[in-house]
Amino acid sequence: MTRQRVLILFRPLLTLSIVFALLVLRSTAQSDQPSAANLAARRWFQDGKFGMFIHWGVYSTLQDGEWVMQNRKISIADYEKLPSQFNPEKFNAAEWVALAKSAGMKYITITSKHHDGFVMFDSQVSDWTIVKRTPWKKDPLKLLADECRKQGIHLSFYYSQLDWHNPDYYPRGRTGESAGRSDGGDWDKYLDYQDAQLRELLTNYGEISGIWFDGWWDKPKASWRLDRTYKLIHGLQPQTLIGNNHHQVPNPGEDIQMFEKDLPGRNTAGFNEGEKIGDLPLETAETINTAWGYNFTDDHYKSTRELVQYLVRAAGANANFLLNIGPRPDGTIQPEFVERLHQMGEWLAEYGDSIYGTRGGPIAPHPWGVTTQKGNKIYVHVLEWLDPVLLLPAPANQVTAAYALKDHAKVEFSKSGDRLLLQLPAHSSADFDTVIVLETAPR
Repeated sequence: MTRQRVLILFRPLLTLSIVFALLVLRSTAQSDQPSAANLAARRWFQDGKFGMFIHWGVYSTLQDGEWVMQNRKISIADYEKLPSQFNPEKFNAAEWVALAKSAGMKYITITSKHHDGFVMFDSQVSDWTIVKRTPWKKDPLKLLADECRKQGIHLSFYYSQLDWHNPDYYPRGRTGESAGRSDGGDWDKYLDYQDAQLRELLTNYGEISGIWFDGWWDKPKASWRLDRTYKLIHGLQPQTLIGNNHHQVPNPGEDIQMFEKDLPGRNTAGFNEGEKIGDLPLETAETINTAWGYNFTDDHYKSTRELVQYLVRAAGANANFLLNIGPRPDGTIQPEFVERLHQMGEWLAEYGDSIYGTRGGPIAPHPWGVTTQKGNKIYVHVLEWLDPVLLLPAPANQVTAAYALKDHAKVEFSKSGDRLLLQLPAHSSADFDTVIVLETAPR
């Protein structure tokens, strides 16, 4: 066969190959952009504003927080004795979800695997799970997913990238040195294991609103294959929002930016140093006491006033508030948490219009309070102010009316130059937040 004839015969195949390659490149480029479902989920997330964080695992049996394995330098051999003592017979998914609803929360984010590597669902790629290792032998995430669908609550899963138990988490990071893992392992095999579990979570539990990653900071210089993992998640469920608690500027493929125990732009806890606020939806996570996981001796509970005001300040910073509970090993939730959540729900039943569906208002947060905005309404949240008047920067649009959200009583105001003076309504020390509604004219 002549060379000319070979070229003639293969030219159609070459053309098809080029077309296929171009289609692949085009598909890849398009996959880097958020889908319509993903963008809609981001809007829903920002509108929802308030979620329940749940840290629950085998560590609760020791009643000393979720870092007990690290803090007490417990070896894997000794830690593996715990699941036989973990029998949460009083767990009631309906009660957990109903508590979130009563608090005015719109979504739940629960730990599917924490740093100890213990898996809180029926994973088929591990035997270090609640189903295989405990006398309870049930899958709480499945029970919770079914109940969330019944009660109209969105469900997200926390997943720890860090693992003190898996031998393939190697080279080891900054933590877990006392676990007694062998000096060897296959890092790519570990990442395959992680992706296999994420596939299970996104395949077997219905629609999942988010994956909340944590632990990247243990090995910040490692090759985490984030692009591959993120494409796996969005490929299985495009609407699933990815967040990573790495305290860095968000990476491509991430859909929300999280701030741990601090409002965006602050660093009182030391986690968010140098973390700039990006353009993605924001979320701040905080505890009711000081621990994430159940801690029997931790009685440093924040008051309902503190928690409501944290929610308000988060909304004023254009962020969601993810408030944590750490259930007890028997599956019950301590009454101090329940009381505060019910009280927050009562406040939101009266003032929720100033939180849900809003974005950060036109006036920057101040020590006295914050503003939120929805449509032509600006909500002025006066949190810490004793004077009878409050001087504000005047909004860009003309203020046509002002009234108290509590009882719709008229609030007197006057404008001078670029300043707006509000005559504040009388309020008592029992009020967590004095909310004044400014109605503005359209441009």
